[in-house]
Amino acid sequence: MIGFVRGIVEYISEELAVIDVNGVGYNVHISSDTASKLPGLGEEAKLYTFTSVREDAIWLYGFRTRQDLEIFKKVITVSGIGPKGALSILSVMDADTLRYAISSGDKKAIAKAPGIGPKMAERLILELKDKISIDDEMIGREIAQTAAGSNPFAADNPQIREAVEALVALGYGQTESLKAVSSIANIESLDSGAILKAALKRMF
Repeated sequence: MIGFVRGIVEYISEELAVIDVNGVGYNVHISSDTASKLPGLGEEAKLYTFTSVREDAIWLYGFRTRQDLEIFKKVITVSGIGPKGALSILSVMDADTLRYAISSGDKKAIAKAPGIGPKMAERLILELKDKISIDDEMIGREIAQTAAGSNPFAADNPQIREAVEALVALGYGQTESLKAVSSIANIESLDSGAILKAALKRMF
């Protein structure tokens, strides 16, 4: 099957990209997140692809990274979630954020995807939690640092934990709370109140 397509971007919408590969236009179904990160029309793009063969059609689904493709392939193994549902999820969160949401049991974040309710989100977590490795992916590039010694999330940091718990108590999802906290510079030197204040600014 087709592993990837590389060519000139002829058309982009929130759900579809047409990639001209040596004069042949490939219709590639994409998430809105992928669409927002593709180069402009007339520029070259590369999409890693998954081929879906149906009785009436052959569809290509495209992803900017192998990580996005691999999590997509895991999601479509969940009972009741097909390629369209998986793309819907990846439209509201990238692969690394989804891994963390699954591993932390954050069904609220997953259920934000159109067509994915709380029950389906819970099923996805139950079926994939044991198949997702936080250690391998380090909870995403936004959260992980290059070395465990410089990563405040690698240790039991009570200030960070308290700030995240406070954000969740205010109604924010666990995944978005941790991502907001993880983006704060020099977080090791801040107390929980300062971390919370800085994180709240990133929520708006």
